Amino acid sequence: MAITTDDGITGWGEPVVEGRAATVATAVAELSDYLIGSDPSRIEDTWQVLTKGGFYRGGPVFASAVAGIDQALWDIAGKRLGVPIYDLLGGAVRDRVRIYGWIGGDRPSELAADAERQVAAGLTAVKMNGSEELTAIDVPASLAHLVDRVAEVRGVLGDSRDIAIDFHGRYSPAMARRALPLLEPYFPLFVEEPVVPELSFQLGEIARATPIPIATGERLYSRWEFREVLASGIAVAQPDLSHAGGISEVRRIASAAETYGVSLAPHCPLGPIALASCLQVDFATPNFLIQEQSLGIHYNVQTDLLDYLLDRSVFTANDGYIERPLGPGLGIEIDEKEVRRAAAAPHNWHNDIWRHADGSFAEW
Repeated sequence: MAITTDDGITGWGEPVVEGRAATVATAVAELSDYLIGSDPSRIEDTWQVLTKGGFYRGGPVFASAVAGIDQALWDIAGKRLGVPIYDLLGGAVRDRVRIYGWIGGDRPSELAADAERQVAAGLTAVKMNGSEELTAIDVPASLAHLVDRVAEVRGVLGDSRDIAIDFHGRYSPAMARRALPLLEPYFPLFVEEPVVPELSFQLGEIARATPIPIATGERLYSRWEFREVLASGIAVAQPDLSHAGGISEVRRIASAAETYGVSLAPHCPLGPIALASCLQVDFATPNFLIQEQSLGIHYNVQTDLLDYLLDRSVFTANDGYIERPLGPGLGIEIDEKEVRRAAAAPHNWHNDIWRHADGSFAEW
């Protein structure tokens, strides 16, 4: 989405919920009634009104709609002043940002080859899904498969690179407690979303049961939803810049995380505007750890991260790091023609619906 000011400055945002894109677009349209005629420089006031001005608040759709608007307003502010957004957040605290890439897909396969490909591309860290669907207390073979896959990837990466493992909320608390000790010899960078967000109250017990750093947060949408999770003992917070209220709110979540010794690793399997927003926060955040990015991710079938950029070099990675962008605002140039072409045939992606052997619903 784009917001254009009366004096001709255009800011870009990426509001989306995967599988609910049309729903978020409707929410953006509803919120735009307030934006028309308002002062684009009053970013915080706009955020407060959009998030709290309605009696019914919160949730992924509203928070994502606000996130895209917030990104666009920060982009406008940076462009108007001729500086990157991170300068408006207090200035850069690092010169480059470490990134990781995905391997293996939803049903982990060809892991060694994928890991080798990412190493050849210069990445120093990868992330993989830990399993397919699992029952609440699954058979020993499912844990053996998990360990074998992680061991296979560790064998490719050696000890000088990192592997993160995404449990994707597919594990019950009981299965997570069984699985985590088995992974300790392979020193994961972190294990992500060991349980679904509804069971976040169990994260403290899970974190205390293993030295493996626990990460979560892609399905938490405000600092209030992160409050108890940060205090539970997790090591890594993963808010999404296109879901959790945009640059404004993720900056606050990062500061709250710092008070608990928790690192920031923004979730970002989305497009170039979302990644550019993440990078602006990453460069200004002392407790930043590592950045997800979607180049070559298994969800990207017809489009990819660079398709909407006029200058693709801004996301060029050297030795697994992206250098600090120097351009104003988000630091990217969007190919508006390509955006309009894609908008004419909007995607209708939905995640798979998985079922157990007995026909019952399984977490994807």
